[in-house]
Amino acid sequence: MAHLPSLPDDAVLMDVFRAYPETSRPLLDYHEVVMRGPSPFTAGERELIAAYVSGLNACGYCHGVHTVTAEACGIPEGAAPAAVSDVDTVLVEERMRPVLRFVGKLTTAPSSVTRADADEVLAAGWEERALHHAVMVCALFNFMNRMVEGHGIRAGADYFATSGKRLEEVGYSGLNKLLG
Repeated sequence: MAHLPSLPDDAVLMDVFRAYPETSRPLLDYHEVVMRGPSPFTAGERELIAAYVSGLNACGYCHGVHTVTAEACGIPEGAAPAAVSDVDTVLVEERMRPVLRFVGKLTTAPSSVTRADADEVLAAGWEERALHHAVMVCALFNFMNRMVEGHGIRAGADYFATSGKRLEEVGYSGLNKLLG
């Protein structure tokens, strides 16, 4: 149930975006840069990071939407939920594991992240720019998880399927266009 009285009880994030376009438009522009702009990571890998971070934060809405989006962008089915359970056995490229471990630690114990954690990502063959992008996706979805939970946004599997496919098809700039 949405926490804002002006929103319907079954509000989804688009309802918040439409109610508050002045904060939503720049946020969606930023999403487009981070999630679909040039990056060492594919769109699917960035969506996997988003789904993983959201799963660690127990944000069911973001985890559901971004799991579907990651899969629509080529990540193996079930990889995001599996990563939340055990990042060391999830079916992803081996070099993604240190990235997921890094963003996992950044999500759950941010002040404990060390240079050694970053070095593990770099040793897996990622360049410094990739580490920066991983940090930015992680930070964005920690923010979004709190935004969703703070507004009381919930949805189920049917909505996740619709929203995830829409994100794969139109990206975040397409959501901005839906605001009118």
